[in-house]
Amino acid sequence: MKPASYPRHIDLNPVAHVQGTVKLPGSKSISNRILLLAALSRGTTKIMDLLASDDTLVMLMALQQLGVKWEQVDGTQDYIVHGVDGVLPVHQADLFMGNAGTAIRPLTAALAVIGGDYTLHGVPRMHERPIGDLVDALNDVGMRIEYTGNPGYPPLHIRRGMLNAHRMKVRGNVSSQFLTALLMAAPLMARDEPMTIEVIGELISKPYIEITLNLMRRFGVDVQRDGWQSFTVAAGQHYQSPGAIHVEGDASSASYFLAAGAIAGGPIRVEGVGRDSIQGDVRFVEALRQMGVTITMGDNWIEASSNGVLKAIDTDFNHIPDAAMTIAVAALYAEGTSVLRNIASWRVKETDRLAAMATELRKLGATVEEGADYLSVTPPQQLTPATIDTYDDHRMAMCFSLASLDGTARRGTQVRINDPKCVAKTFPDYFRVFQHIAEQTLI
Repeated sequence: MKPASYPRHIDLNPVAHVQGTVKLPGSKSISNRILLLAALSRGTTKIMDLLASDDTLVMLMALQQLGVKWEQVDGTQDYIVHGVDGVLPVHQADLFMGNAGTAIRPLTAALAVIGGDYTLHGVPRMHERPIGDLVDALNDVGMRIEYTGNPGYPPLHIRRGMLNAHRMKVRGNVSSQFLTALLMAAPLMARDEPMTIEVIGELISKPYIEITLNLMRRFGVDVQRDGWQSFTVAAGQHYQSPGAIHVEGDASSASYFLAAGAIAGGPIRVEGVGRDSIQGDVRFVEALRQMGVTITMGDNWIEASSNGVLKAIDTDFNHIPDAAMTIAVAALYAEGTSVLRNIASWRVKETDRLAAMATELRKLGATVEEGADYLSVTPPQQLTPATIDTYDDHRMAMCFSLASLDGTARRGTQVRINDPKCVAKTFPDYFRVFQHIAEQTLI
């Protein structure tokens, strides 16, 4: 994966109409889950269309340091991973995890259960993202994880522990990645007895848990669940390579292009996800339909086109928090006030997204009310030209590119996106692809 180069900022001029077809990059959530499952499996796995991004590179490098062998196939995005059957060759390592939550959380659980002497750390923002609920759940059943900085946050030091219980509890209201991490590590703890994981309180982002369960099945492990409150892995199961597995296109990334079609005519078609997707973020199209957008879907594609000025909506987005950010910008083109509810998890992402979104939307002239777990957006008659700060958050950069679209509402404006290199986290070529559908020159 060769790092791309980026300017300090990108200027986007107003564009009246967009259309075209976009082949999506691989899903980040699926890519990093598959990498770890393939590493823990018996046998060799060919992974096709792995996402090329900072976050997947973090996972690949960590696995390499842990002694997992892998190779890239002839410059493609296909990889061969040689599984270690749950026994890592390297028992001591210092792992840099960047700002990849999809890497550090599952790896923390797996390394704690396998045992060894490991340190995990990342960029400064990673050291502000909570991990205490996961650490508590693991330490409560005999694992040995210590904080080397602020309690409740990375960096972490993992030592060899001793499993002393087969029922564990984890809070579900901060990040679904904590439960995902425990589920993925559960077969390693269920050698002789079943392992049950109980969720305390409300479980957010349930579709991401469905991705985890689906992929675990692909690798030979079945999880029995009682609603969303209890998950049990039967004794004696182990990960087995499926031989080959394909990474779906990223449904969160699809949201920007589908919203572009909704705002500025279209049709825009995204390829790589469709009605057969295992990703919950495809439900983003339900919100677009509520806003009056025409949506059509195939097995592996989705198409959006404008049907006039968008309608304001008032909707719970707990199930798709990442894609919901795109709705906040699409709301700039709606008639009336839109309210995004139950999005408190935004505050513990790559940045405090609730505060960041409110700040940048106001720069464009919107009237914004920021609550503890909601955002209310009332668009102006005409957007104000603005310089958008991105907070080292890929989704901030991609979302606000949409404010350059004119659309039926005729509200688009000139937008400067600062620090566009943050898109490398999940979609290094985003602005080139956006330029293609908008047929504009980036300055």
